[in-house]
Parts: sequence; C-alpha cells; structure tokens
Amino acid sequence: MSAVNSFLVGQSRTSRAVYLTVRALLTVIFVMYNRLRIEGKENLPSEGPFVLAPVHRSYVDSPIAACVTRRRMRFMGKDSVWKYRPIGWISSMLGAFPVTRGSVDREALRRGIAVLQAGEPLVLFPEGERKSGPVIQPMFDGAVYIASKAQVPIIPVGIGGSEKVMPKKAKFPYPRRLYVVIGAPLAPVPTVGGRISRTDLSARSAELHSRLQELFDQAQRAVGDPN
Repeated sequence: MSAVNSFLVGQSRTSRAVYLTVRALLTVIFVMYNRLRIEGKENLPSEGPFVLAPVHRSYVDSPIAACVTRRRMRFMGKDSVWKYRPIGWISSMLGAFPVTRGSVDREALRRGIAVLQAGEPLVLFPEGERKSGPVIQPMFDGAVYIASKAQVPIIPVGIGGSEKVMPKKAKFPYPRRLYVVIGAPLAPVPTVGGRISRTDLSARSAELHSRLQELFDQAQRAVGDPN
C-alpha cells in the first residue's frame, strides 16, 4: 500500500464525532471570548472538495478555519508537531497531517491532492508559516497548485484580529475581537494532459494574493485595526 493510501486509511478511522465536538467547543469559546463574527459563509460549497486559503498571523488561525463550516476540514501541519506523540495523535485525530517546512514536500502535496480527490475540503495557508503585519507576504504556489491538480475551487479568507488575540511568543490568547471574511471562490488553473502552465499558475497565485489582501483589509477594519 502506498504512503498516500496508508494515510487515507488511517485518517478514515478519525472520529468525526471527536472533530465535531472539538469544533463546537472552539466555536463557543471564540464567540464568547473573542466575539467572533464570520461573514460570507454563502461562498463555501455545501458539498464537494475545495481549498480554504486563509491569511496566517497566529496559531489560532487553524482552529478559526475549522469554525467557518460544520464540514470536517483537513489541515497540513509542520512536521515537528508529530515529534510529541500526544500532540501528534490529537492532530491526526482532528484531520491534520505533517508537512516539512522549508522544502518541497512532495509527499505532503500528494496527500493534499488525495484528500481533495476523496471529496474532503483542505485548509492551506498560502503564505506558509505565520507572518506579521497588515501586508500579505509573498506566497507559495502550493495552494493554487494542489487545487488545480485536483480541479477544485479556492476559497480566500481574511482573518482580522488573530495577531492581537495570540501574537508570537504569547502563551495564551487574549480577549480581542475576531472577524472572518470568506471571499468568493477562485477557479483552479485548467490542466492540459494533467499538466499546469507555470504562467497560469503564477497568474492565479497573484490573483489570490490580491484577493487575500482585500479580504484581510476588510476583516482588520471590522475589528478596528486598519493597520
């Protein structure tokens, strides 16, 4: 059995009940503690796979992404998380899988495509690791590439306030406001014989970058942080 198939078999044993319970708890916490508001839910497909592509400013961005829909989301996580067995086990239970930061992890790309081809939505942060500040940083092509290989839509998401809720080096989240804006879907890049044009891939990534900046600005204004 291939590594990708082994991954999917293992993930198929993940308890949906556990995921939904944790998601519901997180949603209540964010709503009560951070006054979380979500705009644009109508842009999320009610069925079928898609790539959710949020901005990334804080560790809380991943659980926030899980709160935007009742559908179970899959996540890529940095491989160091799996060095700690209890945390790695919980992460796997909640649908996450490891990716090697700073390298072209072909196995992670195959796993991401396999998740989408199995009909499940996948969360990918186009900026890669956490960034800081009001400007969307240069992005990796991974989100657009994976979505295009699987021929699924890309949903850009702006998250306002998360950097102040839990900035780098913070041990606990602060009770600051959170506002999420879900944008209209972007179409994947067409494939020709299974291949993706590098020019088209770069153009769609640039479009995603521009759209994310608009949504991020909108979300930041909603929490009273235009900068």
